[in-house]
Order: sequence, then structure tokens, then C-alpha cells
Amino acid sequence: MRILGIILILGGAFLLYKGFQREDSLAGKLDTASTKVANSVDGGTHVANHTLYLVGGGVLVVLGAVVALKRR
Repeated sequence: MRILGIILILGGAFLLYKGFQREDSLAGKLDTASTKVANSVDGGTHVANHTLYLVGGGVLVVLGAVVALKRR
């Protein structure tokens, strides 16, 4: 089970890295701007892609830590 936890942590770290990279890039800034425009036009709750990467990465890191540190 520890190996699964380590794999989840590494996958989460990769998603966090990609999310931070995209957030700082031109594509990320355009995505954020278009999301704000879309939210103001239709009143929906659109989310930028890098936000999904960051949330998913954080969840995987926490889940991986729980799995890796779980005692049987």
C-alpha cells in the first residue's frame, strides 16, 4: 500500500507543478480572463483549468499521504 501512496503523492506533485506553471503562463492568464468574462456574462460558475490542476494535485497529495502513512 505504501507504493500506491507514493505514486499518488508523485502524481499530485506533478499536477501541482503543472497547475502553477499554467497559472503563470500567458495561456493561464488568458484562461483566467476568459473565465471572468464568461462568469459575468452568463452568471455561471466557470473555473480556469489551472485551478482544477491545483485542486486535483492537492487532493492526490493528501490522499497519497493518508494511504502511505496508514498502519495496518
